[in-house]
Amino acid sequence: MKKTVLLLMAASLWMACTDNAKRIETRAKTVRDSLEHIINQKDAELNDIMGTFNDIQEGFREINMAQGRMDLDGAGSETVVKENIRENISFIQRTLQLNRERIARLQQQLKTSSINAEKLQIAIKELMHQMEEKEAQIKVLEEKLMEKDIKIEEQDKQIANLHTDVASLKEANDQKTATVNRQDKELHSAWYVFGTRKELKEQGIVKSSQVLRNSEFKKDYFTKIDTRVVKSIKLYSKSASLLTSHPSGSYSLEKDARKQYTLYINNPEEFWSISKYLVIQVK
Repeated sequence: MKKTVLLLMAASLWMACTDNAKRIETRAKTVRDSLEHIINQKDAELNDIMGTFNDIQEGFREINMAQGRMDLDGAGSETVVKENIRENISFIQRTLQLNRERIARLQQQLKTSSINAEKLQIAIKELMHQMEEKEAQIKVLEEKLMEKDIKIEEQDKQIANLHTDVASLKEANDQKTATVNRQDKELHSAWYVFGTRKELKEQGIVKSSQVLRNSEFKKDYFTKIDTRVVKSIKLYSKSASLLTSHPSGSYSLEKDARKQYTLYINNPEEFWSISKYLVIQVK
């Protein structure tokens, strides 16, 4: 009888362990699949961005080759020399236009990508610098053409507009960078306030034991911060409690030598995930 009971207990224990192992394996597979999806998505974004970047670099290489083919003092009749210059300038203008469009596409890719934006902004600035160098080189070529009385009428307007196009592209890039920076700063903005129960009620922050339940509270009473920078808030009080909701494991309240509390935000992303407003009651 005892042997039968022991066998039944062992079988039950084995089944429980097997079920638990299956649940762990299922959760692990879910996490693994999620990570693989994220990695594949980032790989696709990076490949797309690098493809555009390589196209731009190839465009600059072709422009350099076209510049090398233009020999203002080359042998042959003046007609042949002019025709050679016309063809190569026309090619350079078309390729520069393609590169402007590619850079604009690269900026759009950057805007919607989850890849590190700061490094890509540096790469775009370098591409803009190369565009400016080509502008200067074309200007020098233009002067040489004038010295030799070689006028390429069909290119006059394109060459004149190149300066404006490059300047406009640079301005647009600067504006987009400023917009991204502003949006990034707003994304990481939060507001906090601490005060006694009476002070918080006077400012409409607390009403009938409820916190921030309507829009009538005085928002200018709060202090605006950048959540990436501010990781601690000194409360100057021996008593402190959070009235707004924030995950308990994301912060700690610690006393200093004077037994006054300081709030330490240990995990900013988690701490501000529920509310961008922080209300602390002190005495």
